[in-house]
Amino acid sequence: MLSILHFQLKKSILLVLFALLATVLVGCENTPVSSKQKIVVWGLQYGEESKGLEAKVHSFEKMHPEIEVSILSMGAGGMNPQKLMTAIVGNVPPDVIAQDRFTIGDWASRETFRSLDDFIARDRDKPYGIKAEDFYTACWNEATYTNPISGEKGVFAVPSGADDRALYYNKKLFKEAGIVDEKGEAKPPQTWEALLADAKKLTKSNSDGTFDRIGFIPNYGNSWLYIYSWQNNGEFMSPDGRTCTMNETKNVEALDYMVKVYDELGGVTKIDAFASGFQANELDPFLTGKVAMKTDGSWVLNNIARYGPDIDFGVVPAPVPTERLNRTGRFKDEKDTYITWAGGFSYAIPRGSKNAGAAWEFIKWMASPEAGVIEAVAQRAYNVTKNRPFNPNISANRKTNAAVFAACGPKTEKFRKPMAMFIEMMEFARFRPVTFVGQRLWDEHVHAFEYATHHATQYPGLSVHDSSLKAMTDGTVVVQRELDKVFDGNKFKLLDPRVPITVASSICVIALGYLGWRFYSVLKLRRLARQEATAGYFFIFPWLFGFVALTAGPIIASMFLSFCDYDVLHQARFVGFNNYAELLGRDSYYLTKSLTNVIYISAIGIPLGMASSLAVAMLLNTKVKGMAFYRTFFYLPSIVPVVASAMLWAWVLNGDPNRGLLNAMWKSSIGVWFHVAPPGWFGAEEWAKPGLIMQGLWGAGAGMILWLAGLQGVPEHLYEAADLDGANWWQKFKNVTLPMLSPYIFFNLVNGTIGALQEFDRVYVLSGGDPSKPIGPVDSLLMPVMYLFKNAFQYFKMGYASALAWILFIIILVLTLIQFKLAPRWVYYESDQK
Repeated sequence: MLSILHFQLKKSILLVLFALLATVLVGCENTPVSSKQKIVVWGLQYGEESKGLEAKVHSFEKMHPEIEVSILSMGAGGMNPQKLMTAIVGNVPPDVIAQDRFTIGDWASRETFRSLDDFIARDRDKPYGIKAEDFYTACWNEATYTNPISGEKGVFAVPSGADDRALYYNKKLFKEAGIVDEKGEAKPPQTWEALLADAKKLTKSNSDGTFDRIGFIPNYGNSWLYIYSWQNNGEFMSPDGRTCTMNETKNVEALDYMVKVYDELGGVTKIDAFASGFQANELDPFLTGKVAMKTDGSWVLNNIARYGPDIDFGVVPAPVPTERLNRTGRFKDEKDTYITWAGGFSYAIPRGSKNAGAAWEFIKWMASPEAGVIEAVAQRAYNVTKNRPFNPNISANRKTNAAVFAACGPKTEKFRKPMAMFIEMMEFARFRPVTFVGQRLWDEHVHAFEYATHHATQYPGLSVHDSSLKAMTDGTVVVQRELDKVFDGNKFKLLDPRVPITVASSICVIALGYLGWRFYSVLKLRRLARQEATAGYFFIFPWLFGFVALTAGPIIASMFLSFCDYDVLHQARFVGFNNYAELLGRDSYYLTKSLTNVIYISAIGIPLGMASSLAVAMLLNTKVKGMAFYRTFFYLPSIVPVVASAMLWAWVLNGDPNRGLLNAMWKSSIGVWFHVAPPGWFGAEEWAKPGLIMQGLWGAGAGMILWLAGLQGVPEHLYEAADLDGANWWQKFKNVTLPMLSPYIFFNLVNGTIGALQEFDRVYVLSGGDPSKPIGPVDSLLMPVMYLFKNAFQYFKMGYASALAWILFIIILVLTLIQFKLAPRWVYYESDQK
């Protein structure tokens, strides 16, 4: 029988291999051979709002019939680097990527983008040549990176689109609130002091204390601490790029002001709960009158033109610190100006591009004024067919702006005037520091804002200013440490590849020796036993091969990398126990915070989850008609994909009563009867973890199956004996049911603890899939695996992440061993009876 089985398995494998080979050969035979040179572009996407892009690309292909352009979004171009880094390391990068200019310095420092200096110099005076003077200074400098060690400077991207920020205000609401000038016209604020005063006047609350309308939210729109600091003449990096100055006085004062605005308008938690219900397009809170003022980007004009053309609005430069202006509203220093923040995208050529020459031709065309006009004309024509208004976007190229606005500028003064102001302010725009720690600097500045505005509990007894200073100093220390690592990196030697190879080879030799010994033992068996053993090994071989090839290797590599500084692109440097020292020393806050969150969720969530699933199982263990239906009904939620479940609960527990299902019910009942505001859930520090625990109860059906099996395994005679002794239901549950279910309790306890320490997918979805954002308010949902992911796949600190993985492994191992050690004292097995 076994011989027949072996023959059939071999026959099936051969048939599958022949079928695959035939498919490949047929596919190769039918694949047409193209003589065109194909360039792949990531970060762009065709659609209704990009008909102009499509026309611009098609124009390029007509000009260059020998080149074919493949446009792919790939979710690339922003702050999420995983796909691009994987493609570069795998030597299959795109030829061009439309990349956020803010990240160019970071990518250039990793030697992942090709310098464009040679192309720029060669084609400067040729058609569509790139010239630095044609671009706004902020845009060009943001695409230029200077190596802080060698001093070598280069242009690594060509700026394309641009945007800047200003204050939008609702004139109608200003007039209703009496904030007008001597002519009765709406009077927008010019200073921080006036902005706060106007925000208070424009804010309205409901009877239950929630907001009906808010005057201004410091961090709503596209306004971050950066712009407030620049308005206060602050800087986040020293001119030489070697020192982080995030905690300098001007920056701390800017953060103090943001905290003050939040506090005087009701607190960040209350405001965030209100803002969590904000939507886009026609339900934009600025268009619906829910927000009276906001600092936002130039692109918002398009949204207003399309979804709120009738709104009476104005746009002015964002207010500045009061001390910069005199009583007449003019700057005390004649050379002083209003500050705006410029952003936008650019075109870069990744390292390893197979068609760099054709990619450069594409970039030159896409950044040219001629292409800009073609794009604007095509998009306007499409919008006309849909009865949509059209306002062109700002370009990083001055000449493109002049040509586009001459051909397709806004038709009405209502939009022409603010657009002209945005373009004018581009000359005075500031930009985020171009540094290899740009991403970390951004994340730490966001964290500092979060911790200061929430008056985080790790700053007990500190004043507002001292809390802001402490938050900014903590972030400065983290960024400075990353800077120092690079500048002092040469003191660590490169890891000798012979060491891991020798160790891996030794492990392989030991494993092969063990397998040889096992094979020899099989040969000594009798014929039937030998055939059974051979069949057994044959069936486990796929798993064994997968473990050795896909699991054992990464485990060994992770062990070595935990003692190295490794960024994927460069050879690892041996740093000894530095990664572990950082995790348990200077960075212990993050590890402690994440483990504290796990302890909270485990201490409450695991018992609550076990109790709820056991309660459901006991209900479903009764003999009631239609029980099969009820069991299926309760089990269904547990098979819903985690991502779908997380998104569902993000809606159910949305802090805004107008959007969140639970809070809408709260508002219409408890809010009406007792005038108590609903919880903020995932938008509030104190409610985030309870919200995650509540979401976990949704999957109680999976645990219910195990409990149901255990309940049905309890011998009936034990209940009969308890009845004869006069036991009530509680005594029977306590003295019969629970002891008999103790193995199931133990199993759920062990798996629940491991699952809590490995929590990732739910918090990843709740954070919006953006690891650069704080995971919950004040990192209230930060989990160890999420922190590992941020370091491994956002900062590319693979060695540091590997060290964290091993620390987690040790924690899980120790906790599991403790649970197994204590189990004999309370876990009862029928086999234990003598």
